[in-house]
Amino acid sequence: MTEIRRPFPIGRRGMVLLLLLLAGAASGVALELSPRQLAPHAGGLEIARRFFEAALSPALSYESTPPSGSTPLPMKALDAARRTVVFAAAGMSLAVVLGILLAFPASSAWWEGDLGRRWRVAPLLWGGTRTLIALMRSVHELLWAVLFLAALGLNTFAAVIALAIPYAGTLAKVFSEMIDEAARDSAHALRATGASPAQVFFFGLLPRALPDMAAYAFYRFECAVRSSAILGFFGYETLGFFLRQSFENLHYREVWTYLYTLFALVAILDVWSGRLRGRFAP
Repeated sequence: MTEIRRPFPIGRRGMVLLLLLLAGAASGVALELSPRQLAPHAGGLEIARRFFEAALSPALSYESTPPSGSTPLPMKALDAARRTVVFAAAGMSLAVVLGILLAFPASSAWWEGDLGRRWRVAPLLWGGTRTLIALMRSVHELLWAVLFLAALGLNTFAAVIALAIPYAGTLAKVFSEMIDEAARDSAHALRATGASPAQVFFFGLLPRALPDMAAYAFYRFECAVRSSAILGFFGYETLGFFLRQSFENLHYREVWTYLYTLFALVAILDVWSGRLRGRFAP
């Protein structure tokens, strides 16, 4: 007699959620988290009050006397925003190229079936590439920035590479999965005519996945802008650089000027990229 399995009382999704909650609780105990740790230190409330009060009146001029000939604060914030976008665009341009190139060997769609048995090196190439892109995206761009700063010094190329490597790994992973999930009728037709694996990939698989890939790349560009701003804390003159300077000098109104500039920049990019994603992937 076949035994009838009863479903979980809370369902499989509920079981996964319960396991996540238990893991979170266990982590809190291991880290000795306590609500008392949220209590501000002496003077902390006063600092927080001054900081959030400054949000109501962001600075339109410097809070201290600047050197003669200094750029006005609003123009300085706009120029920092421009540099933030330039760093992000340079890093993402390189990341997209690397992502597409790595997506080819990281995808299994081009060597499936009989072709995979003939190209016995294909599974090894696939596994090696997947390992490489996992290493690329597992290291945060800030850690890559530390590495390249130590190796190359404070130059723009180091910042661009620090952004490009982890984003290329992420794009390669997602692009390869989009290619594997794309419709394969064109690829099968090309393969039946004797097309090479590269031809199958670039003419049969890539065009089908390209709209979703473009939409995802625009989303990652928004993330790259935020990462580019954070690189300013390492000395690159993006918005983060001037945020750090103003905060260290306790110029909270200037801090909010740069923060509002960053908010506006992200909002503009969100609207722009949202419209572009709608065109590519309606």
